Parts: sequence; structure tokens; C-alpha cells
Amino acid sequence: MVKQHGDLVIAGVGGASGGTYDMVRLDGVATVNGSVEARIFKGNGHVHMKGDLRAEELECNGNMNVKGSLKIGTLKAEGMVRIGGSLRGESCVLNGVISTKADCELEELTGEGAFTVNGLLSAGHVDFVLHGPGKANEIGVESLVIRQNNQGTWNRLLGGMFPKLKPELNAGTIEGDFIDLEYTNADVIRGNIVIIGEGCTVGAVEYRSQLTVHPGARVGREEKIGV
Repeated sequence: MVKQHGDLVIAGVGGASGGTYDMVRLDGVATVNGSVEARIFKGNGHVHMKGDLRAEELECNGNMNVKGSLKIGTLKAEGMVRIGGSLRGESCVLNGVISTKADCELEELTGEGAFTVNGLLSAGHVDFVLHGPGKANEIGVESLVIRQNNQGTWNRLLGGMFPKLKPELNAGTIEGDFIDLEYTNADVIRGNIVIIGEGCTVGAVEYRSQLTVHPGARVGREEKIGV
């Protein structure tokens, strides 16, 4: 048994109980029954967390499934991360796919791949290249930059997994200070400086300082509002 505040290490196929650890390293196929709190958490392979997970530094390569909520300082993910609750933390660098059943609250979200937030995506800065679908019910940010890249390895992989899903962002309402979008569908966008790029379809845009609309974009209503 690993004592509290010690380390938890699994190599191969194995399981463990939840608890508080200094470092957790799971390599292979690992299941943890219960919530975990750790300073450093590294998962490689297939990791199943059957509770909440809280870590100052989290790195995962492969497939991670967190049944509860995830709270992190920093997250670096390569592969697929599924979260049954909310995601909260400082920064997330993603090369892959991430999904949350509830809200996502981060200071920074950067990377490429695809994401689904079944709630509010709240962030300081988001800079993301979509190789697959992006989705959030609502987005509230300081700055948001969305680009599309439908070439390369991720597109081939996601195209095989989700053949009918395009690399585009879908959201109800987007609010922020600086918003620069490509291939985005939204009901309402509100911001200070707003750039509506190629492939966008927007019901209404409300801006304070500046609005730029690509000739190939479609905007139903444009309105300059007071500072």
C-alpha cells in the first residue's frame, strides 16, 4: 500500500485506490477507484479515474477518462481527455481532443485538435487551431483566436473517427475583448475588436471599437455599441 503523500506508480495493467500523493505515474492501462490529489500526475496509455482529479502539474499521453471534475495548475495533453464534470485551472496545452460535461474555466487554452464544452468556456486567452469540431454553449474570454487546419495527421485521424463533423467552432454566444475567428457558427458575438474571418456564419455582431468581416463570411446584423 502506498502511504499518503507518497508516490503512486503503476506499470502495465493495474488498479489503485484514490488518495493524496506527491507524484502519480501511470503507464499502460490503469484504473484508480476514487478521487486523487497530487502535486505531479503523469499518465501514459489508458487511464481511468473514477472520481475527481486535482493536480498541480498534469501530463497525459493517450486516453484519459476522468469521471468527476478536473482541477489543475497546468495540463499538457496529447491524445484524448474526457471529463465527466468541470475543468478548472491555469493553462491547458492540447494536441488532441478534450471534452467536458460541464463548464471549462482556464487562464489559457492553446493547441490544436478539437474540443467540446457542454457549458460555459471561460478563459483569459484562447488560441486554438481546429482539426476537428469545436463546441461550447457559451464563450467568455479576454481574447479568442480560432483557426482551421484541415490538412495533416489530425484531420485524417478525426475524419476517420467523426466523418460528418467539420473542423469548425459552434457556439451560442461569444463575448470577449479581442475576437478573431475563422470557420465559426455563432448566434451572437459581442466584443471590442472583432474579426469575422473566412467560413463564419453569425446571427449578430455587436462591437465597440472595430469590426472586420471577410467577404466570404455571413453576418445577419452588425451593430456598434457604446463603450
